Amino acid sequence: MNKKIPMRTCIVTKESIPKKELIRVVRDKDGNVLVDITGKQNGRGAYLKKDIDVIKKAEKSKILERVLGVSIPNSIYEELENLIK
Repeated sequence: MNKKIPMRTCIVTKESIPKKELIRVVRDKDGNVLVDITGKQNGRGAYLKKDIDVIKKAEKSKILERVLGVSIPNSIYEELENLIK
């Protein structure tokens, strides 16, 4: 039997892609924002495609801030870009 691949939607491109090809950014209940490498952190998560252009668009459009409801420090975007490189 085939194992079901968990799919998630990138908040920038709106594409539904396998979870492994995305990076999850999480806001925990204290309002802290972190890059969730394991994909298992508790909190409100948003998924971004592992693509520098997507990260830059997310930063410009402030979509992460809207989705997670908190302001996102620049260090988060830098961490995302470094993960992709």
